[in-house]
Amino acid sequence: GHIRVDLHGYAGQSFGAFAIRGLTLALTGAANDYVGKGLGGGEIIVRPMEEANFVPHQNVIIGNTCLYGATAGKLFAAGVVGERFGVRNSGAVAVVEGAGDHACEYMTGGCVVVLGETGRNFGAGMTGGQAFVYDVNENFERRYNPELIALNRLNGDAYEKYLKALIREHLDRTGSQMARTLLEDWETERQFFWHIMPKENVVQIEAHTEGSAESEEEEETAKV
Repeated sequence: GHIRVDLHGYAGQSFGAFAIRGLTLALTGAANDYVGKGLGGGEIIVRPMEEANFVPHQNVIIGNTCLYGATAGKLFAAGVVGERFGVRNSGAVAVVEGAGDHACEYMTGGCVVVLGETGRNFGAGMTGGQAFVYDVNENFERRYNPELIALNRLNGDAYEKYLKALIREHLDRTGSQMARTLLEDWETERQFFWHIMPKENVVQIEAHTEGSAESEEEEETAKV
């Protein structure tokens, strides 16, 4: 939080590219392709103008190939992002309200939250990190790439708490009406979320959980 730059209008290519830790770029308007390319610890906020006459979570606010190769930092966009969002992301956290084709392709770390629909081929080649997708229209299962990733519903654990905290942060940063709606009726809306992780990570978590359960049973047996 050392430097904050507030901007109003339309940004061209590569807005916030390689932004470093301590820098916050807050744009009221819209931006072109490559927002946050190589993001290295900074924070980028993009929200629509107050006079905008469109529904943010149904319209594109930043372009294609955003967050490409990001290593750290955060991006909050109160609107839909273009194609190839978060490709090769290895550590950044992002909350957006819809994404085009090939989102999270070759992702190796970080977290991407999509509060809306995605395009096809989500998560192709994804080997690390995690994502959450709000799927109220129940079509995500036909759009993700199942080769390396697995889907699970929220179950009230630490992952769900983390997601909820990110949505709250998205609301604080952007004033997103979508985020506000989700939080106000969380018990209903939470059931439409998918938690996406590489299959390898899911297997490890399940094995750890099963191991913990077996250990507890053994301890109880020993006490008896």
